[in-house]
Amino acid sequence: MGTFYFCDFFCEDKNSLEQILPQLRCHFTWNLFKKGSVSHDLEDRVCNQTEFLNSEFKATKYNLLAYIKHLKGQNEAALECLRQAEEWIQREHTDQAEVRSLVTWGNYAWVYYHLGRFADAQLYADKVKRVCQKFANPYSIECPELDCEEGWTLVKCGGKKIERAKVYFQKALEEKPNNPEFSSGLAIAMYYLDDRPEQQSSLEILKQAVELSPDNQYIKVLLALTLQKTNEQSEGEQLVVEALEKAPCQTDVLLSAAKFYRGKGDLDKAIGLLLRALESIPNNPYLYHQIACCYRAKVKQIQHTGESEAIGKGEKIEELREHARNYVSKAIEKGLNPLHACSDEFLENEECYQTAFSKELPSTKGQELHQHDCNPQEDREISEHTAVQCSLDGLSISTESTEKEKMKFQLQNIANNQLPQNVPYSWSLQGLIHKMNGDLLQAAECYEKALDHLLKNSPSGIGSIFLPATEREEGSEEMEQDADSSILRELPDP
Repeated sequence: MGTFYFCDFFCEDKNSLEQILPQLRCHFTWNLFKKGSVSHDLEDRVCNQTEFLNSEFKATKYNLLAYIKHLKGQNEAALECLRQAEEWIQREHTDQAEVRSLVTWGNYAWVYYHLGRFADAQLYADKVKRVCQKFANPYSIECPELDCEEGWTLVKCGGKKIERAKVYFQKALEEKPNNPEFSSGLAIAMYYLDDRPEQQSSLEILKQAVELSPDNQYIKVLLALTLQKTNEQSEGEQLVVEALEKAPCQTDVLLSAAKFYRGKGDLDKAIGLLLRALESIPNNPYLYHQIACCYRAKVKQIQHTGESEAIGKGEKIEELREHARNYVSKAIEKGLNPLHACSDEFLENEECYQTAFSKELPSTKGQELHQHDCNPQEDREISEHTAVQCSLDGLSISTESTEKEKMKFQLQNIANNQLPQNVPYSWSLQGLIHKMNGDLLQAAECYEKALDHLLKNSPSGIGSIFLPATEREEGSEEMEQDADSSILRELPDP
């Protein structure tokens, strides 16, 4: 009889929670990801970002990381992330600790529910209730701090969610128009949306954010990058210099400043700033790849000026290429997807793919890299246009026949088994294999299919010039779905 009473209580407790949990404002109710759409390396990127975030944003990252851990079935690890979030809230938001903790407590309740620990789940639901009842609502309240928290989380998730983030920051600013955090959030969201043709410029919003947060050096450099786009580079550089003087070791500032100097063409300065950033985060593969890109850009600088024909320039070019290859190899060793890392390197040196897929990689890590989801929308910095273009450029060096056969086998294996079919990467690799076999007509057909897909899905909308109306509509729907899984790798957030 006692067992039945226990079961009745158990079920009642569970049923009660199932009514309460959907009311909580937290990651589990924010519709962040479609089922199965979370990219494999999102957790790594979030972990990397927590290394160089300003301390007041750490709780946001740990809450997101907890949710990702839950999605991977690692609920105990999720609880540890939530403990970290609680610690940072108590440290950085002592005057608003209760309101700022509502999201974390909501996440706690959901995780405990999934663990079957219903009493613990109810405990955290009750914590939320005690705070919300002060505002005449049992489990949810409307307040700018929660709008801001949801905005930051959506920014971190990227894609179409940045548009939603902008709305939440705007909503928060309606309540507190001069709040520095809300203003910074809107400025960052607008900065990321700037490349979309229908968006208004983020320039004025960034200027306002700098006025409200004069000590936020990261926002200052984002303003500089925006000024650079509007041909006000000298004014932008003054901001970059000032930011570097006031925050010489702040990694997000160093990365943003490196992007500014790369855009200016001062590649040595950019490389120097990236190397300084590596001192703080030596295991970040993105930094190694960016340094490699700078060295390749230096090669192009020499070639475009016509100096490559001068005596000694050939040796200089080869030296720069060697630096680029070394940093690409380091990026792969640190965990960067080799298809992304090498897409613009392969046809310059086949050794790059051999390095990426060699048996020298630890077996578990190599397997993880091979199985990486190659969603073309996932990485804004490494465009799939590059992979196709490199295939079109042609092989520039010869290799021994045995090595070439081995390479063809590796590429065929990747194209057949490790990439989604009918996507540009797959068609591009197939085209390259046909070219290596001397089947130029078949190679051209594969390249055409790759380019057709790129035109149809290009964010620039260029496909609308070539495609019939029905395909344009289909393409726009695909783009909206793909955008949900895109990630902001370009720059860290403050």
